Amino acid sequence: MKTIATICARGGSVGVPRKNIAPLMGRPLIAHTIAQALAVPGIDAVYVSTDDGEIARVAEAHGARVPFLRPGELSTSTAPKVPVIQHLCDHVAREVGAFDRIVDLDPTSPLRTIGDIEACLALLDGETDAVITGFEAEKNPYFNMVERKPDGNIGLVCSSPGGGVVARQLAPAVYSMNASIYVWHAHTLAKGLWNGRLKLHVMPRERSIDIDSPLDFRIVEMLMQSAKEQAQ
Repeated sequence: MKTIATICARGGSVGVPRKNIAPLMGRPLIAHTIAQALAVPGIDAVYVSTDDGEIARVAEAHGARVPFLRPGELSTSTAPKVPVIQHLCDHVAREVGAFDRIVDLDPTSPLRTIGDIEACLALLDGETDAVITGFEAEKNPYFNMVERKPDGNIGLVCSSPGGGVVARQLAPAVYSMNASIYVWHAHTLAKGLWNGRLKLHVMPRERSIDIDSPLDFRIVEMLMQSAKEQAQ
């Protein structure tokens, strides 16, 4: 079974300028995700989709393949991710050859482990169209998340059978997506996320930080430095 990894990395970033190649623990941010993908035995090749020439050069220097620069219409801050992945996969299938699975890794989530990636690949079976990752949510829509209802009143986002939940521990478990890892069969990618059968790989909160601000960068570097010191 052939598996490719995709990494989508735009040049533009509002919260952290040039985020995807900003230095983290002495290496460009994207290099951490490329290294993880290359270290997974079940992944045959790593491809990066970017609109930025410098990101492309950095990605290639760290072992990824960058077959083209992404077109402008797929490089805006509002462009959905799945069409970007599909655009890259269509090119690979046409120019390189067919594959069976896609694992997409977000470069702004470097705290995932190789074990997380392998667990997601293992969850993708014949009864599953896609695998996503998330962590147990700190707030629960059945207990302490509220919204404004059509009549103007404030109420819980979700109602539970038999009345309100009196303790968070009694509420149905809910999860926050962390956008770290997505896995599809090649033939189910066109379904996106919400039109097929999904499985969830649960990750701890400390491996679920998505870098979107300078503070996130500092937190991630602190956690990585701590892990490095503990391993010594």
